[in-house]
Amino acid sequence: MIDRDSPVTEDELHAYIDGELPADRKVVVAAWLADHPEQAALVASWRAQAESIRARFGAAVDEPVPQRLELDQVLKQDQANGRSWTAMAAAAAVMAFIVGGAAGWMARGASAAAPSNFNMYASEALDAHKLYVVEVRHPVEVPGGERAHMTQWLSKRLGEDLRVPDLQSIGLKLVGGRLLPGPTGAAAFYMYESASGERFTMYCAKADVPETALRYTVGDQFAAFYWVDDKIAYVISGPADRERLEKVTKAAYEQVDKTGAKKL
Repeated sequence: MIDRDSPVTEDELHAYIDGELPADRKVVVAAWLADHPEQAALVASWRAQAESIRARFGAAVDEPVPQRLELDQVLKQDQANGRSWTAMAAAAAVMAFIVGGAAGWMARGASAAAPSNFNMYASEALDAHKLYVVEVRHPVEVPGGERAHMTQWLSKRLGEDLRVPDLQSIGLKLVGGRLLPGPTGAAAFYMYESASGERFTMYCAKADVPETALRYTVGDQFAAFYWVDDKIAYVISGPADRERLEKVTKAAYEQVDKTGAKKL
């Protein structure tokens, strides 16, 4: 933490790393860091993290924000649909996995038909994943250290008692969460990170069908597993490593299930 009486603020340190400081302040900050080795080491760690994220996600860092995720577009859409953003809420509940082995898990809901617009949930989630996974300073709105507050806030927004998966057993720490506009209202978005900087996200939003089969989609860099249970669409996004992503998806689903039934 930076002392409140310090001539250099924490925001300036981040701007220094990002190369966004005016020339005169850049000189001041550099001189201050030279006299404060502890803070200089902290800045060095932030710079290393930023470089690691840029190296890992490459061109995704420079991709433009999808128009539907820009705030002014969200507000216009809400007004056109006659709804207030602050009033949006969606009922949500999660059904149990099919009892069985890994093959049964992958084939769950195979008899349920997927609607033609089902893929939009994966598209929305992957757009959000690509947008925020490269963020160093503001990847989430509420940090993982405020888990209780985040859970209460997002539960209220979606109108359901949400469960935030704890994925530390598979090496993923909760970075935090944020509220997003979804295809049918509010959506919850959680981010997890490994010790090496690998990031995964979980997205959930209200769907217009009760249940679908588990689906998988993959792009050049990212992939996602997605499904609908009890009219809630879930999307787990991450690097395009199907085996690793499947492991994360299983771990997350086990914890959002409210029935306590055995899954595998």
